[in-house]
Amino acid sequence: MDTHATVRARPALARWAASCRGAGLVGGSPDLTRRLLADALAVLAELPARAEPLPVFAARVLKGDSHALDDGTRLSALVLRALAHLYDTVAPESSADRRALWSRAGVADDDLSATVLVGGLRPVGEGPLARVARVCAEAGQAASVTLAQVRSPGEFALAPDPAPVVHAVENPSILALALRRFGPDCPPLVCTSGWPNSAAVLLLRLLARRGAVLRYHGDFDGEGVRIAAFLLDRTPARPWRMTVSDYRAAVARTPNGPGPGRLTEAPWDPELTRAMHQHGTAVVEELVADVLLADLAETGRQVRRRQGTVRSSVRW
Repeated sequence: MDTHATVRARPALARWAASCRGAGLVGGSPDLTRRLLADALAVLAELPARAEPLPVFAARVLKGDSHALDDGTRLSALVLRALAHLYDTVAPESSADRRALWSRAGVADDDLSATVLVGGLRPVGEGPLARVARVCAEAGQAASVTLAQVRSPGEFALAPDPAPVVHAVENPSILALALRRFGPDCPPLVCTSGWPNSAAVLLLRLLARRGAVLRYHGDFDGEGVRIAAFLLDRTPARPWRMTVSDYRAAVARTPNGPGPGRLTEAPWDPELTRAMHQHGTAVVEELVADVLLADLAETGRQVRRRQGTVRSSVRW
């Protein structure tokens, strides 16, 4: 597996990759070092996981070796160090900390506790996912969709014409504002609630397979850039209002915000991180909510024009 490609997709792993190089050969063996790094990259490529127990996940990803990621193995330690860099947290020291970090990456999530918030989503079909999402959308409310519903959606489709645009955001407050403004007419919106869990990633992939065009927006800070890089790598989503020009326009409106924290490259726009270094200011989603809501309103108008309907009761 290409280490450089993995790091380009998730720049937060750059320091982890550098630390691997600096550590030298494992056991003095180039072959062992290459195998260990290849296995670590294979594991990272599968995260967030699909709510599997750690041994089941390890067996699936690592050629049937259910003990490859057991606590105390070299590979487990290497992957957990990578996850600590990715999530910008300290390396886990206790077994409880290690379990928590694995859980954050979707390993050992259960089908019910891993959920994702959606609003305005009206799939066609009588499967459980379509029915839950539709009932809540028609009431102008959010639905908390479980991983179980995403993994077994039942009959589920999106109207092919026009191709539905599904916007995704990082913060629940944006979803709440959209529902307050648009009510039952809210365009399709998915909220990752920070770092996307397995339910969020799988739902976005499912929507893309059903023909949706995905757009993502998050906070303009170090953590937000890392979340965006991760999500854009793991799903077909593309950036929404996340360019350097969008950031500069937002900073001009709110120039005295908090610092952006640790910054890493934004793969979709390398100039963005440089501008954030220059201004030294973070811009959270809530401060550009009016811009995002205006985009959502325009999406609804375009759909109504194309379908010749007065209400946006279109089956997404």
